[in-house]
Amino acid sequence: MTSSRLPGKVLMPVLGRPILQYLVERLRAVPSLDAIVLATTTNDNDDVLASFALTHGIGLFRGSEDDVMGRVIGAAESASADIVVEITGDCPIIDPDIVEQTIRMFLNHDVDYVTNAHIRTYPDGMDTQVFRLDTLKRSASMTDHPLDHEHVTLHIRNNPHIFRTVHLVAPPSLCWPELSLTLDEVSDYVLLKKIIEALHSAKSFFCCHEVLAFLRQNPELVQINQGVVRKGDA
Repeated sequence: MTSSRLPGKVLMPVLGRPILQYLVERLRAVPSLDAIVLATTTNDNDDVLASFALTHGIGLFRGSEDDVMGRVIGAAESASADIVVEITGDCPIIDPDIVEQTIRMFLNHDVDYVTNAHIRTYPDGMDTQVFRLDTLKRSASMTDHPLDHEHVTLHIRNNPHIFRTVHLVAPPSLCWPELSLTLDEVSDYVLLKKIIEALHSAKSFFCCHEVLAFLRQNPELVQINQGVVRKGDA
């Protein structure tokens, strides 16, 4: 809730519901997921997120604001998870099929880590990472660098000679790496709100294909958040 660029962003309303609710509902549609755990901090400002988790029937783990790696480990342990699928809370319109595909890629290869986000081909906002809890614990034991503990899988990504990695690359129809569908700033919220308002249905989830088709039909919308500088891009 204390995001430096857009405080309270994950509870901002769209069609009368907090935007985080769309993410939770989409993750519930992923066949291979056994549980959803909201990993937030022990800050008082995040009490409202604890209430959200309770209201929506998902797991909750509260830990350090700075040691996000430790927080994810704690969240996974709280659910007795052996495999972790990490999704950030600022990806409210993530495609359940892309999450499931990433999981299946992990399950069907003898690797430590699968991601579609390190080699950017999918739009930003479809980011999925899959790894075993033991792998993350091993990574944590090998580094004390604050950046590694802030960016959960940074150490894994920076050491492919230690951790066997598969990079999931988008098919041509979904390849739009310059497009951002993540929630960092006000202009992102404006764009995501327009997309959800146009495509949301109570009966089914709109997919990444539909989002891209909608934006190609309405190219002026893509300009809404084009000026946002993402962390790591500056």
